[in-house]
Amino acid sequence: MVPEPYKVRLSEPRDEAAAYEVCLRTGDDGGDAAPMFDDPRALGHIYVGPYLKFEPELAFVLEDSQGVCGYVLGALDSTKFYDAYLNQWLPALRGRYPEPLGVPAQWNQTQKVIHQYHHPDIFMPEPREQYRSHLHIDLLSRVQGRGLGREMMQVLLAKLTSQGSPGVHLGLGLTNARAEQFYKKLGFLELTIVGDVRYLGKILA
Repeated sequence: MVPEPYKVRLSEPRDEAAAYEVCLRTGDDGGDAAPMFDDPRALGHIYVGPYLKFEPELAFVLEDSQGVCGYVLGALDSTKFYDAYLNQWLPALRGRYPEPLGVPAQWNQTQKVIHQYHHPDIFMPEPREQYRSHLHIDLLSRVQGRGLGREMMQVLLAKLTSQGSPGVHLGLGLTNARAEQFYKKLGFLELTIVGDVRYLGKILA
């Protein structure tokens, strides 16, 4: 049970801006990425927007007296989700955000993220059918360390299980030791490492 004054609830359309803000404020391996971006919505266009649009029944927010302070977002079938992401979500973004030019080493963080709109890097760990779903969770610093992340994860994992998901995966940065410990306490196991991303998975059924 989530203690007062906190509440975990299904996301609503009015939560979009706040969820994008949480994404930005946790976008530097859990730290505040706002100083790194000249477009505050750039990161959320990858990690928040498509989940709210395509998987609203698996989008939960954490709310306190100050407003939305966290979220957990999931996709039941990663293959179907990424198909919608590639063919329905990204084309509109590419029309609004031209591909950055010049030397990649000189790009700022916003340009690097916009590059991902045009050249998405999608990876699903094997066995895909076993870890068919995926998720990610972010909480603002003011509500971290209170057990709320665990409560939110349990809500989403229960929802995924009820919808027939056999298993779920997620990715996190190799240097994010705190997050790795958090997930492993919830029963996630390491599946593989690709570049600077560690992929963990959990069997649900």
